[in-house]
Order: sequence, then structure tokens, then C-alpha cells
Amino acid sequence: MATTGDRSRAGTASALDSLDFSLDRSSPVPLYYQFAQQLEAAIERGALAPGDLLGNEIDLSVRLGLSRPTVRQAIQSLVDKGLLVRRRGVGTQVVHSKVRRPLELSSLYDDLETAGQIPTTRVLRNERVPAPADVASALGLAEGGEVTVLERLRFTHGQPVAFMCNYLPVTLLQPDTARLESTGLYRLMRSAGITLHSARQTIGARAADAEEAALLDEKEGAALLTMQRTTYDDTGRAVEYAQHVYRASRYAFDFQLLVRP
Repeated sequence: MATTGDRSRAGTASALDSLDFSLDRSSPVPLYYQFAQQLEAAIERGALAPGDLLGNEIDLSVRLGLSRPTVRQAIQSLVDKGLLVRRRGVGTQVVHSKVRRPLELSSLYDDLETAGQIPTTRVLRNERVPAPADVASALGLAEGGEVTVLERLRFTHGQPVAFMCNYLPVTLLQPDTARLESTGLYRLMRSAGITLHSARQTIGARAADAEEAALLDEKEGAALLTMQRTTYDDTGRAVEYAQHVYRASRYAFDFQLLVRP
């Protein structure tokens, strides 16, 4: 077994000095992969925060008792995932952790807050509009009937992660823009006495168009995850129709699959 090594060794201090890594040299799992997995876990649980410096590869190899190529391969795997970045003259720096959202009826705001991701919101639109055909069908309304449309950008650690468009029946809730920027939509629904019960959801993927790329700080054509959801309360009434897009570089859905008996 190996640890982060002797803290008294020479080298530039880094965020790794406060962490321990257990590397099993007798395991068939490659050392670079063991290190990369543990480093990714430290980023995801917040032990390594955006902006933290890991130091250069030479310092890291000394601290960890690993060869420089092994350290380089581990770092590159996380650079490819968008979790780390190499900066000339600085070393390796944490960029952000990837948001992993459970596949259940919960709000992105609540999931981010639970994960320690410090969510913030910018409301781009909050107004009443005639319901398009797909929205009217999802909400069980007459086409052209009035609905409230909400367009919001959701951020973590100051970086955009999702563009969200939600439609609500006007008789359901009139959300205040200031409150939408300080909390999540589902929290506002619950505080208004709405009991969320179930949802039908479709997940997909596509390339970002120019407008989406600008909003999400991505390149045009970058991969986006998409989500469409119709949410129902405990009386069976449709209370929300959502069309969201997420940065695939920052976001993933997690779910468990079971064998049907």
C-alpha cells in the first residue's frame, strides 16, 4: 500500500497535502487508474474544490511514490473528463466536479445543494404566454390557453450547468422572479401546498446550437443532455412541463438497474 508520502519532502505545497491516497501495488488494477479514481472521488465530495492546485507532475510523483508517466496518465484521464486543467507555470488545477443527478423525482436545485455544489439561478424569462401544442397536450390544456413560462440558467460554482424551460398552468402558481433566483421551483411548489407525486421523463442528447452554446459557455456543436418531463401532483393533475438542456461535460444522470423477477 502507498500513501501521499512523507509531507516533509521538498516540493511546492498543493491541495493534495491534506489528502491520503491508498494505492494497492499488488492489484491488477493499474496504478494510474487507482489514483485517478480516488482523485475524482475527492473532487466530487468537495475535498478538492474548484481552483485548488495539485502541483506539477514531478512534485506529485514524489509525493505519491509513483512514476511521472503514471501520474501524467491519471491526470490526463481527468483532464479529458473536464475535472482538471493544466496551466503553464502553475501546474494542475481543479476546474469543477461533474454533477451526478439521481434519476428520481427531485429538483436540480435540491440535488445540487445536497451535493454541496452551491447552486445559483438567473431568471431569463417569467411571463404568461399562449400554450404551444406540445405544452397544452402535456398539461391537459386547450391549445393557445395561457401558461406561465419560466426560462432559467442554473449555475454551480459560478459556472452554467443547465438551461431550463418550464411551463406551469397559470392557475397553479405565480412564482416571483426574486424567489426563483434564491431557491428551487419545486420548493416553491411545496410551499404553495402542491404535493408532487410522479412524472414521465425522457432523456436524450444532441448538439448545442449557437444560442445554447452561448448561454452554457460551450462551443457550438458541443454535446448536451436533454430532458423532457411532465410532473403530476397527488391528485393526478399535470403541474409542470419541463424542457431542460445540460452540459454533458458537467452533468450526468445516475440510476440503478435491477433484474425484473
